[in-house]
Amino acid sequence: MLLLDTATVPVADRIEIFNAAMLDASVPMTITHEQPEQPIHARMQLWNLGVGELFTSDNSGFRLRRARRHLSMDGRPYLALALQATGLCQFEQFGHQQMVQRGHLMLNDLTAAYDVNWSGLGGSRCFQLPYDRLGLPVDLIRAAVPRIHTSPLYDLVRHHLNYLSSEADRLLDDPGLTSLGNATTELLRALVASAAAEPGRRVQQVRHETLLTRILAYVRRHLTEADLGPQRIAAAHNISRRQLYTLFRQADISLEQWIITQRLEGARVDLSSPASQHRTIAAIARSWGFAGPSHFTTRFRAAYGLSPIEYQQYPDAPDRK
Repeated sequence: MLLLDTATVPVADRIEIFNAAMLDASVPMTITHEQPEQPIHARMQLWNLGVGELFTSDNSGFRLRRARRHLSMDGRPYLALALQATGLCQFEQFGHQQMVQRGHLMLNDLTAAYDVNWSGLGGSRCFQLPYDRLGLPVDLIRAAVPRIHTSPLYDLVRHHLNYLSSEADRLLDDPGLTSLGNATTELLRALVASAAAEPGRRVQQVRHETLLTRILAYVRRHLTEADLGPQRIAAAHNISRRQLYTLFRQADISLEQWIITQRLEGARVDLSSPASQHRTIAAIARSWGFAGPSHFTTRFRAAYGLSPIEYQQYPDAPDRK
């Protein structure tokens, strides 16, 4: 959902409207603009993922400062994990100062004081989650804030957040969106628990407990690639195919069927999209990893009760499953 695009707002009203949108999407704080005498630029979007929210902002230089006086004001008890998409961000919390470069993460406890700023144009992609949904002690979460880069899950989580934000509009209509939000929550929980642990402790335990979540996130990122299969998935996670199948069997999930179901859902969304009306069925099938249109059509009809072309041509057909 688009919260704000200053390109559609009179220059004289931009700061006031920007501040209102930022405060509505976050918590009480002081907002200072780098060059308030110049027209500011911003585009903010928000998506509800069920358990949490994805908030993105691309805007000109500013500073967000949540001081002690703000803590007594009404504010949502949220934890925010932010990916710096563009620009260089300066972040300070709990006495820890961090320069967050493009493509890197910062963990922000929105119930505490903090200072965030960048100069010039910058962008952030932020997953916001209520404290109680994370299910971790406050002291553990705050211990993780300066240490998330030490976690062995760091690269996985930042790639996942980047994928989530880049595909948010397309994923919004996916029936698996809530499950994706749950998976993102599990990744955040694992990242925090891993980062808060003392060096050398709990790392293997965290990696084992989050292995299935990490594999499902990996598969989602590579669904459109035709060579995605058990051998590649197992190798990417340093386990054998036997271990991979055992893991899925214990979770009562069929790996092959889960991949096919996810690919069919992706293809179904594309078939329903006006932007894909000019594409052939074969092209859509290939783009979702199916070897050919015949196999795709058979699978699609079994799942939805219509052939792909019928689904594309008759969006309101009553016999859809």
